[in-house]
Amino acid sequence: MSIVVRDVREHELDSVLALNNAAGPAILPLDAARLRHFFETAEYFRVAERDGTLAGFLIGVGSRAEHDSSNFHWFRERYPDFFYIDRIVVASRRRGGGVGRAFYADAQSYAELRYPQMACEVFLEGANDPALLFHGSFGFREVGQHVMAEVDVRAAMLMKQLCSYAWVQETYGEALPKVPWVTPPRTAAASAALAQRPTGTCP
Repeated sequence: MSIVVRDVREHELDSVLALNNAAGPAILPLDAARLRHFFETAEYFRVAERDGTLAGFLIGVGSRAEHDSSNFHWFRERYPDFFYIDRIVVASRRRGGGVGRAFYADAQSYAELRYPQMACEVFLEGANDPALLFHGSFGFREVGQHVMAEVDVRAAMLMKQLCSYAWVQETYGEALPKVPWVTPPRTAAASAALAQRPTGTCP
């Protein structure tokens, strides 16, 4: 009955793609090539298992990533350093069972060691009050709105301050302890992106 969050495996990409494209209008569709690009470059690409089956996934990138999302660029034009949640998908049969909160707790544990803020967006078309409530209860606040020209959808742009980041930087700098839960970036490209980041403190 427990939820296990771990790095995605290559053989699971077809299942992840099916989950994404069955998620409905709140999630933009993907094709296999774009998902493969995420697999090869995304700093954070993890899945959740519940009862031995795939329950969802979350993809995140740092602010220095080569990422073509207009929402990502909206944040990058305004904020120098952040961890961006590109998408989170939970299988319909698992919604409301804690998978989303498990993902956000895991993503924050990763991000707060490396970034002062987390960013994401919620589409405002349709009945998305539950998504806004979920993010608000997790500490995200709206910092603006953006219309995605490519799909003509308005999104609420959300940020969360990660104030543990300042303490981590003051205490460890970039030399984080070598312990299992301090997961390193998944790829060499992600490591290079982290190396190019400016240092800073949480406002």
